[in-house]
Parts: sequence; structure tokens; C-alpha cells
Amino acid sequence: MKDPITDTNYLPDFKPGTVVLAGAGPGDAGLLTLAAAEALKRADLVIYDALVGDAVMDLIPENAEKIYAGKRGGQPSTKQADIVEKLIEHARAGKRVLRLKGGDPFVFGRGADECLALAEAGIPFRIVPGITAGIAGLTYAGIPATSRETNSAVCFLTGHAATGEVPADIDWSALSEVAPVLVFYMATLHLPEIAERLLRAGRSEDEPVVFISNATTERQKVVESTLGRCAQDFASDPLPPPVLVAIGPVVEYRKQLRWFDL
Repeated sequence: MKDPITDTNYLPDFKPGTVVLAGAGPGDAGLLTLAAAEALKRADLVIYDALVGDAVMDLIPENAEKIYAGKRGGQPSTKQADIVEKLIEHARAGKRVLRLKGGDPFVFGRGADECLALAEAGIPFRIVPGITAGIAGLTYAGIPATSRETNSAVCFLTGHAATGEVPADIDWSALSEVAPVLVFYMATLHLPEIAERLLRAGRSEDEPVVFISNATTERQKVVESTLGRCAQDFASDPLPPPVLVAIGPVVEYRKQLRWFDL
């Protein structure tokens, strides 16, 4: 009898000379999509990020070549131009190239930049979405992104622009008014400035804040704070990256909904 999961080809067009850009999710291998799992099985070469979880890496076949292309703030990192060059070079050599990125490749992941370069080079590609940490990380911490009782809007932001500074194109006053829940990626370096801007924009010092480190993995750690003291709390007891920062009333649900760390 045919198994609808294991006996189905979820990636029929992964041909030699093509690139699949796939999201690996935030760490738990169980959160991979079926298409991403299929790409892992069929790839000749996997070019992977620093944020791809160990459990996901263990699924890569032994006969597949692996190239690390990780980026971490404050550490030596692979240049984006070199990553693109490798994608094009190996695809032109006739390999099935899997570009494996943590989370979702189109959510603060420079996936669009890489796809544009592939398109300009005439390299066929396919995009496989992944579950972003801003959703799965909150869920594994027992926090809903939205709730009928608290918020009808949620905003996902990066705390670290291409310049290395806090993004300059954010209207903090408007943001504070329209988005009760804020989820920040890569924000801990500039946390004091971000918290101060939100406080000046009218957010309360008592507003709940949560830090989620290594979300969805066995190393996950969750620390709660408030907007008024979060910068001080994190400075006194920093968590290992990657760290997600969520602000807003939904953080309170953790008291009843925390399930992963029990």
C-alpha cells in the first residue's frame, strides 16, 4: 500500500543544474516541510546557513557535499557575493544545489537577493518556504502571535539593518499605535536603543517582553522581562544567539500555555 508521505515526490522539478532555495525552519527537524525534506534527500550539494539546526543537518545524506555559508554578527562571515558565486558555479556544473536557510528564506534571510542573482544568471530555481522563528519560536514558548482578546495585528521587524544600526525607516510612534505585538529578529545588540524608542513612542514600561534563545531546539531558553528593564536584564544575563524578542500582551499567555519546557 502506498504511503502518501514517504512514497510521494514533493519536489518533481529538482533537476541537475538547478537551485532549490529552502527554508529549514528555526531548528526542530520536525518543522521541515515535505518539499524541503525531499530536497535534502536529492541534493548533490547543500550550501547552508549558521542558523540551520543540527537535527536538520543530520538529515543530509552522506554522499551530498556540504558548504558552510554562515553569518553571525561580530564574527567572521561568508560574504554574500561569494555565496551567490558558489550557487551559480555549482549549478552550471550540473549539480542539484540546495541553498538551505534557517527559518524562511524570504523573512530577513536575503533570499530575494540570491534569487535575483540566479535569475540574472539564467539559473533555474525554486523556492520552498519554511516556518519562520517569529511564529514557531513564540509557539514553542507557549505564546500565540495573535489572540482575539489581545491583538488583531502583529508586526515582525529586524533590529539590525544592513548598516549595522537600528533600521532608520521605522516610524516608532506609528508602530506603537498600530501593532500591539512586536516580534524582533536580531535585536539584542541594539536592545537599549530599541526599548528607549518604544518608550518615547508611548509604550508602557510594564509591557511584557520575552527573550527566546535557540527556539524550538533542545537548547531553547526563555526569559521574561518588561520593556522598562529588558535592556538591563539582558545585559546582566545574556542569552546565546539566535535570540527572538517579543513585546506585547500575548507574552502573558506563557503562564498557562508553556508546554515545550515542562
